[in-house]
This record gives sequence, structure tokens and C-alpha cells, in this order.
Amino acid sequence: MRLVLPIRAVAVVTSLISTPQPAQAQLTGHGGPVRAIAVSADGKTILSGSFDTAAIRWSLATESAEQVLRFHSDAVNAVAFLKDGRMVTAGADGRIAIWTTGRQQPDHVLEGHRAPVAALAISPDGAMLASASWDHTVRLWSLADGMQRVMEGHSQNVNGVAFTPDGKSVVSVGYDLTLRIWRLPEGVPQVVVALPSPQNAVAVAPDGEIVTGAADGKLRMLSPDGIESGEVQAAPTPVVALAKSNDGTLIAAAGIGGTVAIVDRKARALLRVLAGSGLPVWAVAFVPDGQTLLTGGADGKVRRWNVLTGDPVGSDLPGGPADPLAAYAGDHGAEVFRACIACHTLSDKEPRRAGPTLAGLYGRKIASLPGYRFSDALKTMNIIWTPETVAKLFEIGPNAYTPGTKMPEQRIGSAEDRRALTDFLARATAN
Repeated sequence: MRLVLPIRAVAVVTSLISTPQPAQAQLTGHGGPVRAIAVSADGKTILSGSFDTAAIRWSLATESAEQVLRFHSDAVNAVAFLKDGRMVTAGADGRIAIWTTGRQQPDHVLEGHRAPVAALAISPDGAMLASASWDHTVRLWSLADGMQRVMEGHSQNVNGVAFTPDGKSVVSVGYDLTLRIWRLPEGVPQVVVALPSPQNAVAVAPDGEIVTGAADGKLRMLSPDGIESGEVQAAPTPVVALAKSNDGTLIAAAGIGGTVAIVDRKARALLRVLAGSGLPVWAVAFVPDGQTLLTGGADGKVRRWNVLTGDPVGSDLPGGPADPLAAYAGDHGAEVFRACIACHTLSDKEPRRAGPTLAGLYGRKIASLPGYRFSDALKTMNIIWTPETVAKLFEIGPNAYTPGTKMPEQRIGSAEDRRALTDFLARATAN
């Protein structure tokens, strides 16, 4: 997490702000706040990480979840795409996992941090991974062999990290009010800059200019050698995440107050403010077209925006409300099921997600739903889905009850919660 409580409230410069627009376009699936977002190089795939301990790989074209990555034992704080298309997730459990699309377990796990990992960065040549952690360190990892280098110097939590465009330095920021530029390959601080407020995020533009986001709501611009060259008041509350457009012209600054500021970096001007649900926005990312921004926050949704107009892009999932479980408010079984909506729909009228629809579930033989590709192992099993078999699935776990499944491992320890879930499914999935 990058939360820093505000030091003081500062008024936003209003003369350059357009009227905020309510967000409508959503990707709904996480069972908790969205903490991190990354976009593939071709702009077709999104990776999001959440406080629900999972990451989801989404198709932007179909607005559907294609894969749920479950490995971390705590919140997924940072995500990234590697140059070769693989994915990286980092968690509050201090671990970093590297994934191949379609595989249910990580290819590699990088361990060494002793506290939550808050941010990730990929080197320009794709050979190195940098991680920032609340253990006060920055670490460099070789993606070829997993070897790590520890860079020490920050005295408090390190919240942001970025490579310079030439790949010869790493920039980090933290709660200790400092920005550090680390020279590579030595891994020693080349420059240490004292700043007036705790720092939550950092980005480096293609021309080498450094931009930081701070607890006082300001963006600060620094030259490649660390000399302050300008600032913009982006929000009256802490800025907790930054993203830059591919050409570096625009900076998006997410605030804990629920707004996202769009800043013209070179003009040092606040262009407009996007206002969503009013809840904290923890993550921002530009799509490569430079005109679309993705945001994620405490409402558990990934939202899309037109950067140039401030308008929401796209529509909600057809045939249902923004929250697929809105009609079941107050239903305990629906709340237990919420962890499943990233992969499964309750109705066959909704767009397909990563797993098969549960419409008409009870009475159906396992792996018999037409149009879904089940594993060969499931096709040989003689299980009929009933309240009893679904309860058993979550009592002992999918790996034990249905070996060979693509379903992420998860259990429901409480018999009361299992009964609530099976009762809910009986009501919600009946044809």
C-alpha cells in the first residue's frame, strides 16, 4: 500500500478543471479494492491486482476476465507485463511471482523482501526487474536467473520505483521524504534529493524528466540529475499513484480523495479532473493509444476514460447492472459468492468470463457444459453438481476434489458459509 495521510488540505487550481464526469465503463470481478493495473504492449490485455489477493488478466475487447492468478497470501500491490508477454505480480506478502499466460501457477517466485512490495518497474531492455518495498529497500532482479541486488539507503517505506530511459539508473521515492537516483550496475545512490512531503509514487518521462506524487497532493518535476524544475497541485489529498502516456506528454495522478488529475507535464498545467465513485483511486494506467486511461480503486472496479474529454468509455456489462450481485444486497450467500464473480456468471446471458457459466448448475454433470473447454481430467469424472457436491468442493478444495481442474485453489472453512453459498446458487442459477 502507498497510503499516506494528508499533511494538510490544499485547494485545487480550479480555472483549468473541466466538470467531473461520473464513471460508467467498468470491469467488475475483484472481491476487493483494485490496487494495481498494467496494460500489455499491444493494448489488448489488462492485468489488475487487488486487495482480494488475486490478479486478473482481462480482455479489453470483450470486457471479460480471461484468467485469475491466485498465489499471494495478501494483497496484490503491483503488477506488470514483461517484454516477452509474461506477467509479474507482487504482494503485501513480500513475494514476486512471474507468470505465463494460461498457467495456473507461477513460473518463478522471487523472494527476499521482508515486508510488502509496493511497486515494480521493468528495465528498458526487459532484462531486469526493480521492486520497491516497505522493508526500506529497492531490489534489482535478473529475469534470466533470478539473482538479486539489494539497494539500501531509504530510512522508511519505499513506495515507488522507475528506470531511467537509458536503463543506466533507477529512481526511487519513499516516506522518508527523499528521492534517490541509483547508478547501475553499482547500485549505489548517485543523487539523494530531500523533498518537503512524503513521496508515494514516481514516473520517468521518455526525455528523462522525473515526476513524483506526494502526500501533499503535489506533483514535482525534477531534471534527470535530480534538480527540481516545477510542480503542479494535482489534488487536495495525497497522490497515491502515477501513470505517464507513452509519449510522456500527459501524467495521470490518482488521489486518495477519489479523483484523478490529468496533467500536461511540459506546460505544468492541470488539464482536467476525472471524478469516479468518490472512493480512493489506487491505480492508473494509460492504454498505448494515449487517449484511454484505466483507473482502479476502492470500489473494486477497473474503469475506462477518454483522457481528452474526461468522459467514460464503453458501457457496463450488457444484460445486468454494474455490480452483478446488486440484486442480492444483504444476502450472505451472495457475499460468499463475490469471490467467484471474476470467473463465473450466474446467467448464460452475460458475456463469458474465465470459467463456465453457472446457469443451470444443479443437476448438471461436471465438464458437460457445451462451448467451454474443460480439461481431460474433469471429463472422466462422474460428479453431478448438487448442493452437497459444491459444498464438498469448497470444503476440501478443488485440487483434492477435482484433480486436474483449472480452477484456482480455494476453500471455505465455515460450514455455515458453505451452506449460504449453496443455497444462494440454488436461487440464482436456476433456469
